[in-house]
Amino acid sequence: MPTVRLAHRALILVTGPDAESFLQNILTVDLTPVQAGEVVPGALLSPQGKILFDFLVSRVEGGFRLDCRAAVATDFVRRLTMYRLRAKAEITVEDESLVTVSLRGEAEAENPGFGLVDRRFADGSVVRHYGTEPAETSDLMAWTAYRVKHGIAESGSDYELGDAFPHDVLLDQIGAVGFKKGCYVGQEVVSRMQHRGTARRRILLAEGEADLPPTGTDITVAGRLVGSMGSGLGRHGLALVRIDKVKAAMDNGLAVTAGDVPVTLSIPGWAKFGFPEAAADAGD
Repeated sequence: MPTVRLAHRALILVTGPDAESFLQNILTVDLTPVQAGEVVPGALLSPQGKILFDFLVSRVEGGFRLDCRAAVATDFVRRLTMYRLRAKAEITVEDESLVTVSLRGEAEAENPGFGLVDRRFADGSVVRHYGTEPAETSDLMAWTAYRVKHGIAESGSDYELGDAFPHDVLLDQIGAVGFKKGCYVGQEVVSRMQHRGTARRRILLAEGEADLPPTGTDITVAGRLVGSMGSGLGRHGLALVRIDKVKAAMDNGLAVTAGDVPVTLSIPGWAKFGFPEAAADAGD
């Protein structure tokens, strides 16, 4: 994958003596182990445990950088400001947020030590760059194809903010949730889902028998809704589905379709969850 500029991203800086404690108390991700030279995923939740904002976080001098969708950056800053209260932390949006992404080997060959490793990818293959204009870039489809291939979901493309729990979109699988760090907004709901194993919706890999339909297309079994399409290119994409109903369809030999395209759904190879052993009736 060539270097890709992500023009749809924005950068928020949270700096000051209380920056880490302030963010640690409201975000899902445990900031303590975050190292220089890496970006890690996280989210800010509603009190009910739904994702309000997803982002990538990295350390900067005196605080942290939050890499989020530009379309929601203003609302994200407003929400952070609401929680800040008397914490000594400054929250600002970079005027010119330049974000690019490339494969690690290619980036290191051209710029040794340059870039931050994206920890969402288990193999450490992806590097994020901030503030430097690359000499050449590819279009966004190259990045989408790579992200889809590895089962990495993002809001806007694969799910809507305010509609998904962290477990639904695999944030529990990619280090975006600190289950041992203590309280944060929405923590009680997320911890209950984790300890009871009650997550029924999950992002899965989708492979179509023909080109997949657009994001948001219903995924059905015997005419009944089991989920919806996320990002897709050609015959490969992501889908947010009820895994109990998908398992029931598999057990009963029923076709799963995205629109009118038959699809095969599978769990990303790096994930640590499986289909439920006792599947629900596909018609539930």
